[in-house]
Order: sequence, then structure tokens, then C-alpha cells
Amino acid sequence: MRWSALLLRSGLLSIALLAGTEVARGAPPAVAPAPRDVSALLAPLVAKHDVPALAGGIVVGSELVAVGCDGVRRRGSPERVTPTDRWHLGSCTKAMTATLCALLVEDGKLAWEQTLGTSLGAEALAGWKADPLWAGVTLEQLLTHRSGAPSDLSAGGLWGRLWERRGTPREQRQQLLEGLLPQPPVSAPGSSYLYSNAGYAVAGLLAERATDSSYEALLAKRLFAPLGITSGGFGAPGTAGAADQPRGHDGKGQPVEPGPQADNPPAIAPAGTVHMTLADWGRFVALHLEGPAGRSKLLPKSVFQRLHTAPPKAEPLYAAGWIVAQRPWGGTVLTHSGSNTMWYCVAWLAPERGFAVLLCCNEGGGKAEQACDEAASVLIGAHGRAGQAGR
Repeated sequence: MRWSALLLRSGLLSIALLAGTEVARGAPPAVAPAPRDVSALLAPLVAKHDVPALAGGIVVGSELVAVGCDGVRRRGSPERVTPTDRWHLGSCTKAMTATLCALLVEDGKLAWEQTLGTSLGAEALAGWKADPLWAGVTLEQLLTHRSGAPSDLSAGGLWGRLWERRGTPREQRQQLLEGLLPQPPVSAPGSSYLYSNAGYAVAGLLAERATDSSYEALLAKRLFAPLGITSGGFGAPGTAGAADQPRGHDGKGQPVEPGPQADNPPAIAPAGTVHMTLADWGRFVALHLEGPAGRSKLLPKSVFQRLHTAPPKAEPLYAAGWIVAQRPWGGTVLTHSGSNTMWYCVAWLAPERGFAVLLCCNEGGGKAEQACDEAASVLIGAHGRAGQAGR
């Protein structure tokens, strides 16, 4: 699971047409208009970059105003992707985990400065032979990749054991924790940035312990249900042997059937195993567009400001599940990409301008990243043209 070098490869997006029409705040229509079809904008990029399929959408305010897709569910088969297909979101799950933790903070179940020592207890840490530095790691440090949690879980064979998937997902996260703690943090907690799926897995575990519920059930109940997300699930979407959903594709471009080998272990689900439709992803993204302006019923404005603000003097500017950047077309923007090496997706949010673009590809690697980068630029330009035409 990783986010790409989109911040560094900013050329395409920095020259996109300047967008940013104001979203009308009058009474909404009785029936929202259907999203306009932007499939024709994506089709040339599927062919140009030789990817199985692309899907993309534009969110304005709280609405998905445009959606499109082109290509096939699995390379070599005729079934076409559709606007209602489900896409693996990889590390774009992290913003959902951070939002879930924020909900629990508001409930008084968690606290941003709550430490592992407080959450787990000195006796348990001693029993697991935890390095003493772990006791001071806070929830906020886990969510901003400044806990010292490693990016590689191979030490002591832990990653291999997690792939064996023994027990429930919640038990697997406990196994990750107990395998992680005896090793000292890679850096002193709070001192530096290191992107870590393990850190997010531990944050999910803290949410589980605070509520005595699995991360998967918590996310469905506390985040998906209130937002009206009905397609959210975990792991690769679809049914093995049926062409009912897109397939991820491996490094050789071959489709991978849903199953244990089609995604990372459930132990790191809070870091990146969610799948859903573009429309449902748009509902989550709309929460982070509307929230900073105080238009969310789930969380107050101040919480979004915290979720969207990187720690002081941080480099890179990684907030809680979002990379923070500056772009001429959006002002201060939020972005994240996700990939389990068989899928790729990216979101670009411009809360100051009230819009976002979402892109998904059912293949990982460089071709998928380039296709989604270019598609993001195309959709940002399309939004700008639509806004100018409406003036």
C-alpha cells in the first residue's frame, strides 16, 4: 500500500484549467440531476496507457456531478466496466480510518493525545516485551505517520505470519501489534515522518479496543451508514469465477481473481483494503469538502481543520489521511493515492473551491499512475470549463 509521487509529479495538474465556481447554496431540487457522462474523456487514456479500465468522477459540494468509465473488467474478456462497479481504494482507506477515529474522539472513546501506554496498559506492554518508546506514541502520531512505526513488517517474519490470516481480522491486528512492539520505533515518536501501514493498523486496533467492536463493523456503522454508503466492503470486490466486478491486475497485466491472494492481509485493513463504487467514494469525499465549511452533520468544523492540518514544521505535509499541497487550480488541496499493486486510485480535493476529482484503475504500477494523473488533469479541466460556461 503506498501513495505515489503525485506531489512531485505536479506538472499535469498544475497546468490544468483554473477551476473554482461557487456552489449554489439555495434549496436543492426535489430530484438531483443525473451526473453527466465523462466516459468519452477517459476512453483515449485507456488506449494510450494500455490499462484495462479507468473510472472517474467529479464531486461538487455534496453531489457527484460527473462520472464516467471505459475499458474492461478483466484484460482479455469482453465484459465492460460500468458506472456502478466497485473499485479497490487501497491507501485512500486511511482518510476513512482517520475520520472514524475523529468520530470516536468526539464520542469521548478516544483522544488525539491518547498514548499506547494509556490505551494498552503497562502490564500488557510488559507482557509483550514492548520497547519502552512505544508507550508514548499518540493516536495523532499514528494517523500522521510520525509514530516511528516501520514501513516494513518483515522483521522476525511478521509479514509472512500475517499473510497466513490466522483468526479473525481483529485477532490478526492483535498479532500485528504483538509482533511490532518488541522492535524499537524506527525513529523517536513525533520526531520524523515515515509512511506506515502498520501505524494505521494500530490506530484501527485502538478504535477496536475502545469500542469492543471490529474495525470493519465500526467503519460500516459509524461512517458508511450515516453517509449512505451501501457498496463499501473489504478486499478485492466481486466473486471468483464470475465477471461481476472489475478484477485487479498483477505486474504482468494478468487479472487476479478475488480471494486471499487478491489483497493485503486483513491485519492492515485500516491502512487500505476498502472497496466501493465511485458514487459512494464521492459521498465520503463530499464529507471532507463540506466539513471545513461547517456543513457536516457528522463532525464539527474544528475537527476537519485538525484532520486537514499537518503537524507544525512537518515535511512532507501529511495530515490525518491526507497529503496537503498548493495548486493554482484549487488553492490548498488534499490528495491521496492508493494501490495494493493490483489496483490504483487517486483523489484530489479542493475544499476552498468546493470540488474534487476521483480516479480509479484496475491495475497497479506506472502505467496506471500515469493514466490516473492525466485523467485527473482532464477532469479538473472539464470542471473548469463547465464552471465558466455556467457563469
